[in-house]
Amino acid sequence: MATKKRQQTINKRNRERAIEEKRTLKRQAKQEKREAIKNGEVEQPDWLGPPNEQLDAPGDAPPPPAPAPAPPA
Repeated sequence: MATKKRQQTINKRNRERAIEEKRTLKRQAKQEKREAIKNGEVEQPDWLGPPNEQLDAPGDAPPPPAPAPAPPA
């Protein structure tokens, strides 16, 4: 039997084009962000948390935990 060639629909091509365009834009945005961080234009991301100087500020840190009591012998 001969296989029948099916024509690709316009909608399918449009969907595939939209997906590829979205992926391309995402790649470009990531590359731009990497370059900005590399050039020092953007500070470190928020998810890294505050710098160590802020963590070591006096009065802001909670007191150290008390040592655990020794188990009875």
